[in-house]
Amino acid sequence: MPKKRSGGGLSPAQQAAKFLGVSVLAGAVLAGIALPAFGALGLAAKGSVESFDELPANLKTPPLSQRTTILDADGGQIATVYSRDRTVVSLKDMSPYVQKAIVAIEDSRFYQHGAVDMKGVLRALNKNVQSSGVAQGASTLTQQYVKNVFVEEAGDDPTKVAQATQQTLGRKIKELKFAIQVEEELGKKKILENYLNITFFGEQAYGVEAAAQRYFSKHAKDLNLQESALLAGIVQSPSRYDPVNDEEEATKRRNTVLARMAEVGDVSRAEADKAMKAPLGLKPSRPKNGCITAVKGAGFFCDYVRQVFLSDPVFGETSEARAKVWNQGGLTIRTTMDPQAQESAQDSIKSHVYKSDDVATAATIVQPGTGKVLAMGQSRPYGIDTKDHQTTINLSVNQSMGGGAGYQPGSTFKPIVAAAALEGGTPATQSYSSPYEMDYPSPVSVCNGKTWRNDPNNPAKLTNEDESEHGPYSMKEATAKSVNTYYVQMISDIGICPVVELAKKMGVSRADGNKIVQAPSIALGTQEMSPLTMANAYATFASRGMYCTPVAIESITQTVGSQKKSLQVPKSTCTRAMSPTTADTVSTLLKGVVEDGTGQQAGLGSRPSAGKTGTTDNRYAAWFVGYTPNMAGAVWVGDPTHKRRMIGINIGGIGYEKVYGGEVPGPIWRDMMNGALQGKPAPDFNLVNIPDGDKNKGRGNDDGNNGDPGRGGDNGSLFGGLLNGGTDGGGNNNGGNNGGSFPSPTFSLPEGLFQGNGNGNGNGHGGRGRG
Repeated sequence: MPKKRSGGGLSPAQQAAKFLGVSVLAGAVLAGIALPAFGALGLAAKGSVESFDELPANLKTPPLSQRTTILDADGGQIATVYSRDRTVVSLKDMSPYVQKAIVAIEDSRFYQHGAVDMKGVLRALNKNVQSSGVAQGASTLTQQYVKNVFVEEAGDDPTKVAQATQQTLGRKIKELKFAIQVEEELGKKKILENYLNITFFGEQAYGVEAAAQRYFSKHAKDLNLQESALLAGIVQSPSRYDPVNDEEEATKRRNTVLARMAEVGDVSRAEADKAMKAPLGLKPSRPKNGCITAVKGAGFFCDYVRQVFLSDPVFGETSEARAKVWNQGGLTIRTTMDPQAQESAQDSIKSHVYKSDDVATAATIVQPGTGKVLAMGQSRPYGIDTKDHQTTINLSVNQSMGGGAGYQPGSTFKPIVAAAALEGGTPATQSYSSPYEMDYPSPVSVCNGKTWRNDPNNPAKLTNEDESEHGPYSMKEATAKSVNTYYVQMISDIGICPVVELAKKMGVSRADGNKIVQAPSIALGTQEMSPLTMANAYATFASRGMYCTPVAIESITQTVGSQKKSLQVPKSTCTRAMSPTTADTVSTLLKGVVEDGTGQQAGLGSRPSAGKTGTTDNRYAAWFVGYTPNMAGAVWVGDPTHKRRMIGINIGGIGYEKVYGGEVPGPIWRDMMNGALQGKPAPDFNLVNIPDGDKNKGRGNDDGNNGDPGRGGDNGSLFGGLLNGGTDGGGNNNGGNNGGSFPSPTFSLPEGLFQGNGNGNGNGHGGRGRG
């Protein structure tokens, strides 16, 4: 007697023999199902056998794509993302009712036949001949499973999906051969389990577990009879039988399934009748997919995690390989996000800047010494509904990571100049003449042994806050008051290259990916940066000179089927950017900014803090970047499109004649950091003693009018080297003289207005680099 497997159905030998014995008939049947005309039967049968023999022997089953869960540092859920909302479960975690219901309605002879149900094929052929069309199909559950594998393998590619589902003889033959292989290798129970995990149930739910959650907010193992019948009925046409959108049609289909279950003896007629009278009992849950569902306003942090995954080679050598892993899903990603810091950042943002304001704000917090990104938020919500002021542009990060082109940081760049000078041997007591107004000093050395020169015929000038502000100033006082002429004299004295090289060691780069233009005006913050870049740079000061690359992912666990494995994740690389003494000196200088200078509104009370304000002259951007020994944060406020100047403007319901870094970003930073640091230690800095110095020994050229006529870059910007000019270039952008009770800002032209491609070092100079 032929030997049978425990799962039911014929043995592999029987199955193969049966298929070969009826190959011509099967070909004819397939043609009959797919093609109403009988004339093609002979040719189709011949073609079916040849095609069958040429097919590969094994079905390559891709891992089922599942949802990915993104967690914060404490293990709380931030968001779920997926290309397929699916949670794979074993057969024991599926209600027996749903197992019986799907078999009854889709393939009631599942346990009696093999991969191909010849009785079903002949029945379908007879029906289709009578109707002169395709009135009935004959696919077994095994064949349907194989087709779903093809669809899963096609992913989101519409062309591949169409090929996987097209009603052609070739596809049916391929499906048949692989169905035989699957029956041989898996057995009935495993096929049923796989089918219930892979099939689509509508409403973005793939697999019975996701469907149970979507329609009834329960696990698949807890489904009752009528609920199971409803889900089983949906499979044939998820859109037509969608109970959320058409309850009447779904009820009819459910009752059809119940009647079939009674007919095949899975339930009694009384049980079926009772279930038919029950309401659908829907308790639907909304699909929750993507960073738009993130909690605590962490949509942009969530998106940053996605960008890290898709761009870091640790997750795959090519972008295609990384995207495949991401879309496959099944990942549990534990991130560095501190829920307390994130909530505090978003609360502070909301209380100071409305999402409907003409300008926006973005804020980022990092942990010194580790590079961990603790919080990331902005005033305009994550999403695509522009009417609700939503955006998917992450204003906190560089353009390559989903951000914009960046924003001029103004005077928040000055501490980097100070650190470069200190590293080069300039004493912390250094004084410069620091006049109210002066020409940019010239010549100034840049990298590669070249020089930048001002144009003696039309020299570029800069000014301080007002005419009453003039030196000589020491480094401490010049930093507290954010004196422009002091810092331009300093960078002219030490050269531009040390500043550029130190900036690189601190991870400071332009947000648009271009190189920093080597001109004295970089001391006043004319190069566009992102908040994450500036926060992490200041974290270098907080960690006493150690720069750590930013990281957002702590660990990743990947689930493939029932197997789990840990994936390698990017690690922060920490290197010494400057000596501890230099970092401590800068911290001492910036502590004075918060206590007695332009950043007093950002002070944290008794908790030691340090920071720097920054504002651009046209009021397109205002900043506060600061830190404590255990957290560093940056806050930017401005118009992302660089069109709205912050003059005569309402922000967060408060009117401002002019916006300054200490006035709007400062309080945002203060409230954000107070909440983020609540309950955490309050260590002090390693301060150094900085004497006031001899102001009468200030160095520097008051006007800087020496130097040869320069030229713009070879491919310079408009007005040849006005902003991004060339080697030895010296354009001109005279600063204005607007004074006021707050420090004046850096630059008098809109960000990115003139961005050329010169190869040299023209001067992007301007008005004032005050906070």
